Amino acid sequence: MQQLNEIIATSTGRIEAHFFNLPIDGGGPVYRERVYCYELYHQLRIQWPTQDQTDFVLNGEVDKRGHPILHRLGADMSIPDLLVHVPGYMGRNHAVIEVKPGDNAVKNPRGIAKDLVTLSVFQTEVGYERGLYLFYGSYPERLVREIADRLEVRPRVEVWLHGKPGQSAALVDVIGG
Repeated sequence: MQQLNEIIATSTGRIEAHFFNLPIDGGGPVYRERVYCYELYHQLRIQWPTQDQTDFVLNGEVDKRGHPILHRLGADMSIPDLLVHVPGYMGRNHAVIEVKPGDNAVKNPRGIAKDLVTLSVFQTEVGYERGLYLFYGSYPERLVREIADRLEVRPRVEVWLHGKPGQSAALVDVIGG
């Protein structure tokens, strides 16, 4: 799906500050991955091509537990943030996307490892063409690379950064491959 990069850039550029960093009564704003992901999904759907333009579908948090093929491949316990695929047909898997607030990722290196494993397994075992890791706020490059090296990430994982509201996300790094 050639237009995915443009759709991601346009959609992230439209995410407003209160979805990016949630205001809290009585405290400062905080990064909330679900809030950001739901708005990202909404903005992506607005930009998504019509069914006569592509057969790829955008799905959010598809629970793969109990999927007969993925169980055999060892990928049935993962719940990726976003999938770009043709549902019901394993031969048309385009992109698996994981999202993480950069500041929170530093506090939870196990979350980074889990996401990198998901991106890797969905590419190597399930046949997704692309693995995208979208950070928002910041990209803890050194930490991500250390974890990726330790896990020996082999497939190509594209790292995207959405630095701040009103800006579009951009490809900033490639890990593995």
